[in-house]
Amino acid sequence: MIERLIWNTKLWTANFTVFLLKAGEEVLVGGQAVFEGVMMRSPRSYSIAVRKRDGSIVVKKDYLPRPAERRRLWRFPLLRGVATLGQAFTLGIRALKFSTDQMLDGLAHSASEASVCQREQRREISPAMMGLNVVVALGFFIVLFKLLPLLATTWLQSYFPVVGGRLGFSLVDGIIRLGIFLLYILLVSRIPDIRRIFEYHGAEHKVVFTYEAAESLTVSNARKHSTFHPRCGTSFLMVVMLMSTLVYATIPFDSLALKLLSRVVLIPLIAGLSYEVIRFAALRRNVVLEWITLPGLWLQRVTTKEPDDAQLETAVRALDEALALEKAAAA
Repeated sequence: MIERLIWNTKLWTANFTVFLLKAGEEVLVGGQAVFEGVMMRSPRSYSIAVRKRDGSIVVKKDYLPRPAERRRLWRFPLLRGVATLGQAFTLGIRALKFSTDQMLDGLAHSASEASVCQREQRREISPAMMGLNVVVALGFFIVLFKLLPLLATTWLQSYFPVVGGRLGFSLVDGIIRLGIFLLYILLVSRIPDIRRIFEYHGAEHKVVFTYEAAESLTVSNARKHSTFHPRCGTSFLMVVMLMSTLVYATIPFDSLALKLLSRVVLIPLIAGLSYEVIRFAALRRNVVLEWITLPGLWLQRVTTKEPDDAQLETAVRALDEALALEKAAAA
């Protein structure tokens, strides 16, 4: 019972962290760290490589067409950002579930005192439990980053008149939201399992850098690259924080309930706007992009850690498999 509670807590924390750090970009090659592994994706395929307790690497891969290729609706500005972010988050949860299943399977085989029936039950997390975990994470996201800053700013409004205007209220609300986020990241980075995910995050960046440098995908080549990548989800998140502050300043509601409701309803709009800002800056590759990505690079000093060779090998395997599938699709 206690072990299951611990696992559910770890899984919920990882789900929530993935939700916060997952990029909304239209990637050529990129990825995401999971429990003891890495998910890598190319334009139309993905691969998840996870290192099991016995040292072996298990892989799950499949084709993944872009949203715009399935429906013309997702080609329009704003909508394409919402679709891309939604697909990225869904794929991230799928990757996290696969990695969790592999770890649970390893625990089941190593639990000699457990019965065969118990081991079979622990072999895989059910879709219902994973879905509940995601719902809880999303609910906590709304409470932590929507409701709590709103309550704190409303309280400050009664003491400081400057907070009374819409712009002032939104700025203070944004500062509190950013502070809560930074505190959350700093706290979870101290959890051993989350730190391992951050190490695989660093491995993912190193391997992506290796690919972008047109070098052979090897551990030795990846080792020399940085763990800080400008095209990371942290940069997108910083833009989301900024866009949220600007959009919330235009909300005409005064009641707490309507302000909260509008913040939840406007999540897709803010995601779409943030995507367009990142896309615009990336196409021009100028000082605007540097300023946009700079806070994300600073944050990566916490969300990425130096990986070991085994972690780099896992990331290399994930990208190799994704690129092989991409090549097969183009043939």
